[in-house]
Amino acid sequence: MSLKINIIKDKLLSENWFVLRNFTYELTRNNGEVVRHKREVYDRGNGATILLYNTEKNSVLLVRQFRIATYVNGNESGELIETCAGLLDDDTPEECIRKEAIEETGYQVGKVEKLYEVYMSPGGVTELIHFFAAQYSDAQRANNGGGVEDEEITVLELSFPEALAMVKDGRIRDGKAIMLLQHAQIAGWLKP
Repeated sequence: MSLKINIIKDKLLSENWFVLRNFTYELTRNNGEVVRHKREVYDRGNGATILLYNTEKNSVLLVRQFRIATYVNGNESGELIETCAGLLDDDTPEECIRKEAIEETGYQVGKVEKLYEVYMSPGGVTELIHFFAAQYSDAQRANNGGGVEDEEITVLELSFPEALAMVKDGRIRDGKAIMLLQHAQIAGWLKP
């Protein structure tokens, strides 16, 4: 049985960087009771992320960049170690992640594998992220990476055991990176 939703109000609060709306809605519960909720919803578009891994070197490529949201929430440096990622804009998920890989890491990826799609913060953010993985080799390095225009991105090539240790000790706190590293471990692509 699906819930019945009745939108009462949809108020635009901001469209500065992305779109923030305030919704008032009624939700008819399975027992017939109607409850009214007021929620803010942040629409930043959908995105894609990729784990680049090398089975011969037993390594992964990650990136480090400043994230203001983590800074204002207690991350002293504001820097976060992540998997390469970006917003889709008008691209397909695969087109997006290929562009992001070359821009952020400097690697021109070959075959990519679509793993799954995930709502990362469904309590208030609309974003759906498409998760990919691809093998990389030194021969695929086209440039130094580092992002474009206003980005300041550091490329990190880490051994897989080191990346897993960084998850365990809290140096890697990005949900996308943790999920993809654990996927690689479960799938047996690399040696822990």
